[in-house]
Amino acid sequence: MKLTAIIEREGDGYVSLCPELDIASQGNSVEQARDNLREALELFFETASPEEIKQRLHDEIFVTQLEVVLG
Repeated sequence: MKLTAIIEREGDGYVSLCPELDIASQGNSVEQARDNLREALELFFETASPEEIKQRLHDEIFVTQLEVVLG
């Protein structure tokens, strides 16, 4: 299954988020934050019931950039 990972710097580390399931993790590097998120997602799929997965899974996620006017 392919899922989205959004990773951003926060302080001295990185926070990773999977918006399809609203599951997050963190790490000291982009790679570690991504790997920790993968581990958290795998654990979720191992322990969650099919009903919980269906309830939490957002099947359409769009990541894009937009321009806004300042001031």
